[in-house]
Amino acid sequence: MHLDRRGWRELTPPVADSDDTIELSVVMPCLNEVETLPTCIRAAQGALASAGINGEIVIADNGSTDGSVEVAAALGVRVVAVDAKGYGSALTGGIRAARGRYVIMGDADASYDFGEIPAILAKLLGGYDLVQGCRLPSGGGRIEPKAMPFLHRVWGNPMLTALGRWWFGVPIHDIQCGLRGFGRAFWFSLDQRCTGMEFSSEMLIKASLKRGRLGEVPITLHRDGRTAHRPHLRTFRDGWRNLRFYLLFSPRWLFLVPGLLLAALGALAYLVALPGLTIGSATFDAHTLLYGSLSLILGYQSILFAVLTRLFGTVEGFLPEDPRFVRWFEVFNLERGLLAGALAVVVGVAFLAFAVTRWFQVDFGRLDYGRTMRIVIPGVTLTALGVQTVLSSFFLSIIGLARR
Repeated sequence: MHLDRRGWRELTPPVADSDDTIELSVVMPCLNEVETLPTCIRAAQGALASAGINGEIVIADNGSTDGSVEVAAALGVRVVAVDAKGYGSALTGGIRAARGRYVIMGDADASYDFGEIPAILAKLLGGYDLVQGCRLPSGGGRIEPKAMPFLHRVWGNPMLTALGRWWFGVPIHDIQCGLRGFGRAFWFSLDQRCTGMEFSSEMLIKASLKRGRLGEVPITLHRDGRTAHRPHLRTFRDGWRNLRFYLLFSPRWLFLVPGLLLAALGALAYLVALPGLTIGSATFDAHTLLYGSLSLILGYQSILFAVLTRLFGTVEGFLPEDPRFVRWFEVFNLERGLLAGALAVVVGVAFLAFAVTRWFQVDFGRLDYGRTMRIVIPGVTLTALGVQTVLSSFFLSIIGLARR
C-alpha cells in the first residue's frame, strides 16, 4: 500500500510513481457507488480504447463500505483512498494521485456520459486550460426528463452560473456541471482549498480570474442511476455553500458595493438634514443626521473591509493581483492614511469642543438641541471615521508586509 503525504493511499497494486506516456487520467470521486460505478468505469474504458487514448482511470474513494473498492479493483482501475471527507477532498486526492498530463473528472452516479471524453480531450489538446461540460440548453446541452430537480434546473444552476459570469467573468453556461477536463499542471496553479461541493465553483472562478482559457462541450445529463441511497447533493445546504463561497471570494460584492451604497445614502441624509430642508411635508432635522451618520459609519466600515479582504486574499494567494489595487495601495500608504485619519479626528474634536463651548456659554444649562446636534453629530461621525482610518491604515500595513 502506498501512503502519500498529500492525503491519499493507493489501494490497488502500486505502479511507477510517474509515467510520461499517460496522456489522460479520468478521476471519479466515489462514496458507496457500487450500483453505478461499474457502468461509469466501463464507459470510460470504452471511450479511451475507441479513441486510442493512452490513459488511466482513478477512483478516489472517500470511505465506501458497499464493495465499491472491490468492484473497481476487479475492473482493473486504480483506486486511491482519500481519508478527508467531502466531494472536494475526494477530487483533490484523486487529481493529486493522477499521472496523466490532463485530467477529466466526472461523478460516478451514471448521470454523465463518459463517451464525451474524446471531445473534451480534443479541446484540451487544442490549447484550452479547462473544458467544462454544459448540461443547460443555454450552452447547447440537454437534460433528460427527471435527470435534474426542477429547482436546480430553473433557479439554482442558472442563478449560480449568472453570478459566476457577472461577478467573475466565467465564460461558461453551466458552472455546476461535474464533468470537466483540465491540464493537471494548470489545476495545481489554482491552489484549491474547498473540500465540499463548492470545489467545482472554486475551480472555475479561480481559472477565470487567472485568465485561463476556458471552453465548454455540450453534453446530455442522464438520470441518476442510484436507487439504494439518495444523491449526495443537498439542495439548500450545498446551494448556500456555493453562494457563500461566491461572496467570500468577491470583496467587491460582499463589502464594497453595499458600503458605497450606505455611504451614498449617508451623504444624501447630510445634504438635506444639515440645512434642515423641508421637502413636501417632510422636514429633515437632527434625527435624519443621526440616521445619516449611522449609514456613513457602516458604509465606511464596509468599504474598509473590502480593502482589507482584497489585500489579505492577494497576500494569501486566494485572489490574483489586481494592478488597479496594487497602484492604489502604493498611493495610500501608512503615512497618508495616518495623516487623513488624524485630520478627520482633529476636525471632529474641534466640532465637539465647539459644542461644549456653547454649553459653557449657557452655564451648562439647556441647549437648543436642533442647532447643537448639527454640530455634535458631525463631530462624533468625523472622529469615529478618523479613528477607523488610523487603525485600518496600521492593519493594512501589517498585512502588506507579506507582499514585500
